[in-house]
Amino acid sequence: AHFLCVLSVHPQPTSGAPMECLNPTPAASTTDQETAPTTGLLPGETVVREGKAAILFPSANEVFYNPVQEFNRDLTCAVVTEFAREQMAQRGVKVVVPGEKERVVVNLADEKKEETEMQTGEEGGEELVVTASVGERCKNGLRVLEGLAASGLRSVRFALEVPGLRSVTANDFSAKAAALIARNALHNGVTHLLQASQRDASMLMYEMRGKKDRYDVIDLDPYGSPAPFLDAAVQSVGEGGLLCVTCTDMAVMAGNSGETCYSKYGSVSIKAKYCHEMALRIILHSLDQRAGVYQRYIHPLLCVSVDFYIRVFVRVHTGQAMVKNSASKQALVYNCVGCGSFHLQRLGKRTTQGKHTKYSAATGPPVGAECEHCGQRHQLGGPIWGEALHDVSFVQKVLSAVSGNPSRFGTARRIEGMLSMVTEELEDVPLYYTVDNLSSTVHCSTPPLLQFRSALLHAGHRVSLSHACKNALKTDAPPRVLWDVMRCWEKSNPVKRDRLSESSPAHHILNTEPILQACFDVREDANPQSRRRHLTRFQENPEPFWGPKARANAGGGGLSSDLEDRRKQGQNKRKNQITDTTQLKSFPCKRFRKVWEHCFPHHTL
Repeated sequence: AHFLCVLSVHPQPTSGAPMECLNPTPAASTTDQETAPTTGLLPGETVVREGKAAILFPSANEVFYNPVQEFNRDLTCAVVTEFAREQMAQRGVKVVVPGEKERVVVNLADEKKEETEMQTGEEGGEELVVTASVGERCKNGLRVLEGLAASGLRSVRFALEVPGLRSVTANDFSAKAAALIARNALHNGVTHLLQASQRDASMLMYEMRGKKDRYDVIDLDPYGSPAPFLDAAVQSVGEGGLLCVTCTDMAVMAGNSGETCYSKYGSVSIKAKYCHEMALRIILHSLDQRAGVYQRYIHPLLCVSVDFYIRVFVRVHTGQAMVKNSASKQALVYNCVGCGSFHLQRLGKRTTQGKHTKYSAATGPPVGAECEHCGQRHQLGGPIWGEALHDVSFVQKVLSAVSGNPSRFGTARRIEGMLSMVTEELEDVPLYYTVDNLSSTVHCSTPPLLQFRSALLHAGHRVSLSHACKNALKTDAPPRVLWDVMRCWEKSNPVKRDRLSESSPAHHILNTEPILQACFDVREDANPQSRRRHLTRFQENPEPFWGPKARANAGGGGLSSDLEDRRKQGQNKRKNQITDTTQLKSFPCKRFRKVWEHCFPHHTL
């Protein structure tokens, strides 16, 4: 009963202005929260501060929280803000972000275009006068759902940092999590925007499938796989709405369990150097396939591989004609197990002749029974999303807003570096190679990245880096050209041929004369702007035990001592090996089923 009063929705004031943004209960300032919080701390609770939010968090592992994912939450706030800016502009409302300049300009072309639009607006008298600020409830604003909210940190940050919102629903199946969300909403003074909900996320979204009930933004950040929620999500997001999905089951999506990946996402993952980008394309394939069942399709805005998870932002549209293009957007992957060369095979073929479009079955396969470069067999993976991962124009807007207001987010430098790399990636080139893997295949020294990129540019091919891997090379050059470059590099850095097995990929590749004579003179355009400006692109480990955290313990209590011991045992086990027997653990040995002190003599035999 204590929490029912918090969960109630405040009555909405009426106004004569049809597009007016209302603020019945302004959000408390940061200073007020620090000096006089609206709710008291319960025994064992602490205050976690992130962005403008101050979250009450139990010391026991009752509700899930991972501080390393601050980058995830910052990036989401930036993307949702830019999405709200576009949507509210269509409704005649201008969003106002604290600390942001009056105009956000991406480049000179956009500046001229914006000046023309402003002049047209002034002449026609259609200039936007209604504004929406953060912490205000906008009558015709966006409706946001966080399906698995845990402590409600992300939803509270939406309410405090994203303008143009009508409501934020923070849902969690756990009763303790829902109660904590309600307390956090009260503690941050956002009860006029944020409502806590204790429902099954899928059932909640299924009930909101009606066209008038759909959410404008749905955020899914589950513990593990989001697969059980995708079907409901693609139905309950509005027309052109934003769907934000996080996947942390990277072991499955990166190729350790291809059959499990197929059962969850309808795609077979394979172990390869490009596994992180392939994981992004697997989840996009799954989203597009599930949306197609309901005559809907997706348009990716931004898809990134970060640390131990992947994050995708897609818009969902409805259109039977566009759904027919889905088959031609998917592709199978033929990956050589010897040299790592890969080829993509589209599932469908689309031919356009004027206003007419013809759909037919694709022809293939693109490879023979054996790899033409090393003679090894191929693995078959996929299907995966074969189109662009990002909407570059949208990403540039987000990048410009973040770089123009760096004090808004704690991880602004990393967001700027990440998005800068995203804008430099080749849009029409799926997957990538890595320089170290190419060198390892032929057992030669690794060429410098700039020299290898220059060789491909001299050969007339396009090349870029990838945000998913620091040694990655995305290029439209076929594998034959890549191996010709490696052959030319090997001539100046010779390998001892007598040590190579005749059946090895290196023997097959190096015994073939190169057709292309590579030039390794460094070109100026071989070094991209993000690398030249020394942006924070791949950050180091932020803290000890920085990976995925343990699942929340609904029954209360902290982490078990055994789990803590296993975590400590795995840290730097190859660097700092324990030689003092007094430092060894006391739990039973796996081999002899005895306590370590009693079975230690057996290990020394």
